[in-house]
Amino acid sequence: MKRVIITGATGFVGANLARRLLREGHEVHLLVRPNHAAWRIEDIRQDVRLHELQLHDAGAVTRVVSEIRPEWIFHLAAYGAYSRQIDLEQMVLTNINCTINLVNACLKTGFEAFVNTGSSSEYGFKDHAPAESDPLEPNSHYAVTKAAATMFCRYTAQSRRVHLPTLRLYSVFGPYEDPGRLLPALILRGLKGELPPLADPNVARDFVYVDDVVEACLLAARVRTREWGAIYNVGTGVATTLREVVNVVRRVMNIGAEPVWNTMPNRSWDTKVWVSDNRKICSELHWQYRNNFEAGFRLMLDWFRQGPPSGPAGKSSEPAA
Repeated sequence: MKRVIITGATGFVGANLARRLLREGHEVHLLVRPNHAAWRIEDIRQDVRLHELQLHDAGAVTRVVSEIRPEWIFHLAAYGAYSRQIDLEQMVLTNINCTINLVNACLKTGFEAFVNTGSSSEYGFKDHAPAESDPLEPNSHYAVTKAAATMFCRYTAQSRRVHLPTLRLYSVFGPYEDPGRLLPALILRGLKGELPPLADPNVARDFVYVDDVVEACLLAARVRTREWGAIYNVGTGVATTLREVVNVVRRVMNIGAEPVWNTMPNRSWDTKVWVSDNRKICSELHWQYRNNFEAGFRLMLDWFRQGPPSGPAGKSSEPAA
């Protein structure tokens, strides 16, 4: 059993990670901001230890971390991944300052593993699947701040000789995802025999199921390599276009409605080439994704049909692609 801190546990990746850690018998502490959205963690509230604080308050972070003395830390808190999150100061505060505060607090107590989560957007537009050693060309303020946090973590790991890897996540999907994002929107409308507005059918992403991402987080914590501050791409290595996604959804859900393309605008960072080079994580951490897109979608659909907790449905304005 490990004492574990998770930030960003009210987000959907963190909520899935928290449940996996609880199933394995770990002592799970969630660092959440005041007035957090609690719907993803309501059914595990009695099983975790909740700490309300602002991560940009260095003193508060230091106090809480010194009380917990975590062995593992999973840092998933982020701002700017949604197109509605446009406040640059908040991006800098959350993605850079809060990361620095948390890392510094954990260095004071010591730890076995601190797993930072980065973003595939750090690479910017590429015409190929970028390896972790490829130059970064961030294509948004969000990507700039995530790249800065990754570089801070890498330098800290190298200079202090601590186990502080970063996982660059591609397009994660699965249970507890925001209802307005692509897959939940397709499912919610598909259950009515409809399709939502859709963007360019040729937009491509590397979709990776959340359970596989959680497995990558745990492997990153457990497995030490010779490289301090290693960075790993977490994706399937398979590019799936929006057209292919909709074809799978229509077939699996038996939807007769025809897609109407380009009825939603593309996001500024959308591209026809967005796919991971995952050879490093496969060879060094022995990670393999278990669910291709269709398998992951079927699992997610089953979860919806079982009656998931009611989230903020209808409040998101995220485009379908």
